[in-house]
Amino acid sequence: MSFKVLYKSNNVRFVFSLGKRQLLAAFALVIGLTFIAGRSTSPAPDDLASIHYTQSGLIEQQQEVEKLKLATQQQLTGMVMKLGDMQGQLRRLDALSERLAVSSHLSTEEFGFGEEPAVGGPSQAAPDYLVEDSADLLSGIQLMLGEIKDKSRQLEALESIMLSHHVDNQSYLTGRPIKSGWLSSYYGIRKDPFNGLPAMHKGLDFAGKEGEPVIATGAGLVTWAGERYGYGNLIEVDHGDGLSTRYGHNKKIKVKVGDVVTKGQTIALMGNTGRSTGAHVHYEVLRNGRQLDPLAFVSRKSMKN
Repeated sequence: MSFKVLYKSNNVRFVFSLGKRQLLAAFALVIGLTFIAGRSTSPAPDDLASIHYTQSGLIEQQQEVEKLKLATQQQLTGMVMKLGDMQGQLRRLDALSERLAVSSHLSTEEFGFGEEPAVGGPSQAAPDYLVEDSADLLSGIQLMLGEIKDKSRQLEALESIMLSHHVDNQSYLTGRPIKSGWLSSYYGIRKDPFNGLPAMHKGLDFAGKEGEPVIATGAGLVTWAGERYGYGNLIEVDHGDGLSTRYGHNKKIKVKVGDVVTKGQTIALMGNTGRSTGAHVHYEVLRNGRQLDPLAFVSRKSMKN
């Protein structure tokens, strides 16, 4: 059995005579070509989904990168502003340190306040920390850390010097051992108040009301706090450098052996204990165990700060 197939092209007619098997093969070929052509023009749903997934992933990654970039810029801006604040604090520390040095009668040139560390150049203006590049920012941070370290050393040195001055001033014996009262007996030969005979008085007597404060005339360490013959209730303070002071006839002792007392601290209450004729404090100054005339210490001016 055969079939005739008519094909017309450019006004030319062609007639083919095909058998059954040939006709089936022709139909299969036409259907196959049509399917291939359809796939080439219309992607499969799975392929479209894959493309859309990839595109959405790229968009999300781009958004994350943008967020990271924005966050990084914000952090850098914050760091730059913080560095500016730190720079201002350093300048204020310079001003404070300079005032402290002046008040302590120290040379400000010795510390070089307001100048960059001594690395081979004169004083320079504050560096500009408002930078955009991260490498410049890290360089600015490193420079700031160096300045902070240098200022810390300067302040430590200033603190050490001022502390030494403070200790010297505290241990410097000056003034009277009372807050209120009057000088009633001087150092030297005098008539003994009990037997009327000449006797050596190795201190100063300051009279006042019983219970009035007795104060330390200098900072030091309490080496005696208790009763002693002739002195009644006695306090002895070691001020270092061979100097010590004694405070006798107290009504009440307010310190104990081993206590560190400061200049002007109340260490006892005035009394009439021991060999005494009335409320007063017997005040002695000793150097290496030998009594000195306390008047020279009472009347001398305080050490300058």
